[in-house]
Amino acid sequence: MRGKFITLEGIDGAGKSTHVAWLAPWLRARGCTVCVTREPGGTPLGEQLRAILLDRGQSMHLETEALLMFAARREHIAAVIEPALAAGAWVICDRFTDATFAYQGSGRGADWSRLGVLERWVQGGLQPDLTLLFDLAPQAGRSRASSIKVPDRFEQEEDEFFARVRAGYLRRAAEAPGRVRVVDASLTVDEIRQQLEDIAGTLCR
Repeated sequence: MRGKFITLEGIDGAGKSTHVAWLAPWLRARGCTVCVTREPGGTPLGEQLRAILLDRGQSMHLETEALLMFAARREHIAAVIEPALAAGAWVICDRFTDATFAYQGSGRGADWSRLGVLERWVQGGLQPDLTLLFDLAPQAGRSRASSIKVPDRFEQEEDEFFARVRAGYLRRAAEAPGRVRVVDASLTVDEIRQQLEDIAGTLCR
């Protein structure tokens, strides 16, 4: 039986990594084989591209940035995601294509329709079975993220950039209401986990 594909999305500081770390063992405790991965990254090539994309000292054209994201994604799908799903594993991915539309599309200003062409080319018919979008105000996300580590190339952007990113995420959610579930990331961790149990539990049945 083919596995399930779950992605977690949200602006920096929304808590994705925290919830990935909780969701994976929660699914394993219910008998699921789980593959945890991330974007950009997930493969040796993808991690090299991630280092370039997140480097504070790196500058590039916005379309170059988008193309590198999709290049890393093509390798990720071929080498990790599709094989794991075919083997019956549940794949949990910290960011996927919604992030490209939100960051490179709404945030940077890359053409939304061109990103759609790349999405169809790189992914074919592959889409997550479930996307958890952790929605948070940019100011709150910045406060959380800045207390954890030195900001990377994206995290150092201003609140106006993250307001556009947030709008892009919510646009993607509106376009795919059957796939994307919006979670209020300003709630307590326990409150959010209760929601995740209810949402993810529907896929376990």
